[in-house]
Amino acid sequence: MARSLLYALAGAAIGAAAARAAYTALTRARGVDPGSRWTRKNHRGEAVTLLEGPAFVAGAGAAAALAPGLPPRVPLAALLAGAGSGALGAYDDLYGTTSSKGFKGHLTALARGEVTSGAVKILGIGATGLGAAALVSRGPADTLVNGAAIAGAANLANLFDLRPGRAIKVGLLTGGPLLVSAVAGGSPATAALAAVPLGAAVALLPDDLGERAMLGDAGANALGALLGLAAVTRLGRPGRLVLLGTVAALTAASEKISFTKVIAGNRVLNRLDLLGRRPAQTV
Repeated sequence: MARSLLYALAGAAIGAAAARAAYTALTRARGVDPGSRWTRKNHRGEAVTLLEGPAFVAGAGAAAALAPGLPPRVPLAALLAGAGSGALGAYDDLYGTTSSKGFKGHLTALARGEVTSGAVKILGIGATGLGAAALVSRGPADTLVNGAAIAGAANLANLFDLRPGRAIKVGLLTGGPLLVSAVAGGSPATAALAAVPLGAAVALLPDDLGERAMLGDAGANALGALLGLAAVTRLGRPGRLVLLGTVAALTAASEKISFTKVIAGNRVLNRLDLLGRRPAQTV
């Protein structure tokens, strides 16, 4: 347990330092230019930078390569899952259109012969998820389950990136128990692997909550993919099937239900969602 805790602390610290350094370098070079391709209007109509996403991807990727206690294939799997989904998310951030929305909308458009940026992202993240899973799985069946869970988690995390800090908070609420389980269970590799994206996310949370930056598809997809990868390395097959079923159910529900409305309608969830954010009336 002591070694798992040490590796978790090291992974979180490296992830936080690397993400912060990447964010500082990127924003110093580009800033928040209203005319930049990397600038978007948030829910208040204010200009925020999308560079938080690439900073998270770069920081978490570097930390996965440097974190102690990871078997040789795991950093490669993390790079494939995190950087792969992050790059595809960045493509959708920069070149995506709103002609089709949601998982169903993009696949329906693809069935009509229309290749949307969202469809490219969905298929690409599926491929990178399977590739990452192949590096940490035993046999084709495990690879399919794990790959679908990693890709599904990447997509699901992005569905929460609609308000400041929300995607990161969801990541902390889901990844935190996974990290505690890995530390308590004496699983150093999983502890380090889970700690890397959580540390990177915490380091970027102040700018997200302060509405100076947002994860965008790049950061949210990468956060979900890395936490999904950590989960499949920790859970047994029943747990991984439950994870996959939960992710699939929530993704399907998002086609019909607004997560923002559900959160706003629940007192506890709404308080967590508003924690650390600017008051609604502040413009």
